[in-house]
Amino acid sequence: MSNARPAVVQDGPDVLVALRVQPRASRNQLVVADADSRLSGPRSITIRVTAPPVAGAANAACCIFLAELLGLPKSRVALARGETARHKLLRIRDADAASIIARLQSAE
Repeated sequence: MSNARPAVVQDGPDVLVALRVQPRASRNQLVVADADSRLSGPRSITIRVTAPPVAGAANAACCIFLAELLGLPKSRVALARGETARHKLLRIRDADAASIIARLQSAE
């Protein structure tokens, strides 16, 4: 069993989603790997976006794509950490980790 932290974690009223962004992909795509049980959620999430990693375009595309996948307004998904890195931490305001995990697993 791995000691790695789950990719989706409840943080008070918000949910933190750790993921890897792959810019300049051929299409926007969600890749969820190493899914444990429905309670602990995935260990690894990758989002592939067509936007280039220039002037925050890939960051914006990542937030918009995730919001659309989850059926949430764009304003509820924000970049918390990793502005210039491939590994990012997104904050989803006023959300429940269990529902986010379920939506991610069904969207894949």
